[in-house]
Amino acid sequence: MKKPLIVFLVLAFGLSWAAALPVWLGGGLGSPLTTVAATLMMFTPAVGVLGAWALTRAPLRQWARETGLTLGDRKGRTGRYVLGAWIGVPLLIFAALGLSVAIGLMALDLDELGLLREVYESRGVPVPDDLGQMFALQFVLGVVAGPLLNAIPALGEEWGWRGWLLPRLVDAGGVLPGLLLSGVIWGLWHAPLTLLGYNYPRLGSWAALFFVGFCVLAGVLFGWLRLRTGSVWPAVVAHGSLNAVAANALLLGDPASPPNEVLAGITGLVGWVLLAVVGAVLLRFAPPRPPVPPAPQEPAPAAEPAV
Repeated sequence: MKKPLIVFLVLAFGLSWAAALPVWLGGGLGSPLTTVAATLMMFTPAVGVLGAWALTRAPLRQWARETGLTLGDRKGRTGRYVLGAWIGVPLLIFAALGLSVAIGLMALDLDELGLLREVYESRGVPVPDDLGQMFALQFVLGVVAGPLLNAIPALGEEWGWRGWLLPRLVDAGGVLPGLLLSGVIWGLWHAPLTLLGYNYPRLGSWAALFFVGFCVLAGVLFGWLRLRTGSVWPAVVAHGSLNAVAANALLLGDPASPPNEVLAGITGLVGWVLLAVVGAVLLRFAPPRPPVPPAPQEPAPAAEPAV
């Protein structure tokens, strides 16, 4: 396991830094290349999987099954988990938003949508006459189409973290340690952008450490989906939905008192608590299934003696 793991991590981490290098050289997160770099980074774990495969050259059908590219042993059950992730992640996001408002960590501006207006103005885009209708359309598209639109880049990450890495960590150390360690690795992998304050601009470089906490807790949920179904696709849908909906939810906040992203929303401390509770309930009452163990590699046949 050690050599494929080293190759996987070197490729995933090394290429992510290479993808983000233009952002570092181009003035930070304000660079127009930031979105391109973030998208390219999402494919680097998949390159790591291909690098690990190149060492073993396992049969493709076996490799697809071991890394979760199939729908698992029970396709109908996997389909239900895909649907659950599709609906459940937006519900968690807005539950975190509602809880943030309820405990006084943020205020809403549903009448004027001032934060969304500021986003349009900062990008030099004309503000729609009916901003509320536009936000509602964005929300519906994010919930309904977000997982589809984000499926390919989300698969680029999930095939690596939950598809290839997680089952190996679980097989080596157990379910909970495997889930937690995979989340730590996933969080640290974001460092090329989070060191610049990505997701938590008020924290500066400390955002790199803070985001690890979120990745551990979200990784438990994504990993549970992977292990329960034997398929990476429910985690892909969950990841794609998270990326499509989470940022827009905070745009409902009041610009007079902007939400503190460290505290509010699904990626803030309120979201951490919510994810921890949901993860604990899932692990307690619907324990993950054992991952498909990697098949032992057959030794190459000895060469025939020359006659």
